[in-house]
Amino acid sequence: MTQTRIEAVAAYLTALQDRLCAALEAADGGARFVEDLWQRADGGGGRTRVLKQGGVFEQGGVNFSHVHGARLPPAASAARPQLADGAWTALGVSLVLHPRNPYVPTTHLNVRYFETRAADGEAVWWFGGGFDLTPYYPFDEDIVHWHGVARALCAPFGADVYPRCKRWCDEYFYLRHRGETRGVGGLFFDDLDAGGFERCFAFQRAVGDGFLDAYLPIVEKRKNIQFGEAEREFQLYRRGRYVEFNLVYDRGTLFGLQSGGRAESILMSLPPRVRFEYAYAPPPGSAEARLAEYLQPRDWLASAPRQE
Repeated sequence: MTQTRIEAVAAYLTALQDRLCAALEAADGGARFVEDLWQRADGGGGRTRVLKQGGVFEQGGVNFSHVHGARLPPAASAARPQLADGAWTALGVSLVLHPRNPYVPTTHLNVRYFETRAADGEAVWWFGGGFDLTPYYPFDEDIVHWHGVARALCAPFGADVYPRCKRWCDEYFYLRHRGETRGVGGLFFDDLDAGGFERCFAFQRAVGDGFLDAYLPIVEKRKNIQFGEAEREFQLYRRGRYVEFNLVYDRGTLFGLQSGGRAESILMSLPPRVRFEYAYAPPPGSAEARLAEYLQPRDWLASAPRQE
């Protein structure tokens, strides 16, 4: 495999993990990430960083992994059966934040890179990733800001990139058994190799670097809103939908488990506290019932000015 590409991606991703953790510790105002270094028996390893019981974040994780193996697992080879028998390398940073305050959205970021070889020995590579937002008590201005940052970071790569990645996010983070999106979307991309390595790598960096600009202003605006037991209970209930998606549909979770990854790090994305309630229905007209209006794809920037 071409080590220069892998080394370049690894250097960016480890630096990204460092920057994300430093910024999130500052935003939390007290808690610190604890690092857990791990190795995989089949090859490679990573560093898991978890923050617990912070002032803002009840739990958050920022993981870096650099793993390899002899055969692509089904979650990665389903669209490329001709590559299933090839040795592979996968690198990525994955972030999930579960805030304490129900008015601060849960969020997720992932940027990743795969490299393998075709039967003829030719190197095959692709990028994937994105970020999405899962509010419990949504504010339109926050969602417009989130998507505005997403559109702006996509703009240098073509006018069609944001609409395509936004639509892909809406379609991917969709709970088919519930008939609703996981949240209000963002960006999602996979199998990215068009335009050459440098262009694709630049787009991955734009997504990774843009995340904090999209998320931290929302945190600052909402973290001090007062809430009570009713809001907390609704947050815990809606976290259950997050769990459902990650365990039933998420390709990253499936890839990690199928490839023999470290389960503790893979399942770091799950919330520290959650509740399930049979046939729950929020009172009509309540703030909790209002959330349903936000769980279908929508053009959030139809009348919003562009952020340049």
